[in-house]
Amino acid sequence: MSAERIWAPWRLQYIKGEKSDECIFCTKPALEDESALIVRRGDRCFVMLNAFPYTSGHVMVAPYEHIADLAALDEQTAGELIALTQESIKAIRGAYGPEGFNVGANLGTVAGAGVADHVHMHVVPRWEGDTNFMSVIGEVRVLPESLEDTQRNLKEAFASL
Repeated sequence: MSAERIWAPWRLQYIKGEKSDECIFCTKPALEDESALIVRRGDRCFVMLNAFPYTSGHVMVAPYEHIADLAALDEQTAGELIALTQESIKAIRGAYGPEGFNVGANLGTVAGAGVADHVHMHVVPRWEGDTNFMSVIGEVRVLPESLEDTQRNLKEAFASL
């Protein structure tokens, strides 16, 4: 019996790549949107693509302020975080037509947060029969398009809201 393989060579960069002590949610907003993978900016929060997404369209919504606790956000920032999460769902729905979403925050390292000291929301589009099981079983992501194409598609979708 031969084993089947799905190659995801881009993932090796994440696995073996040098890990920075810098907070991506603090450093990325200072860059140009294209290089930072930012698709929408608000006054207090912004939306950026996950560079190592579970599915195409996977975005993260974060405040500009470096704060770890969702409960510690001031009312205006918390409101914009939720508003941009809602906009993200609308934009992704318009660009990709998913059948559902996983939306949430991993608060703390033990809860699965890769960046535990800067609160952020994940918005992950889902389709019936999608390959999300690959992430759990094989530690592999199967994506139908490049990050650059996803960024362009979502920027257009946000602009049309």
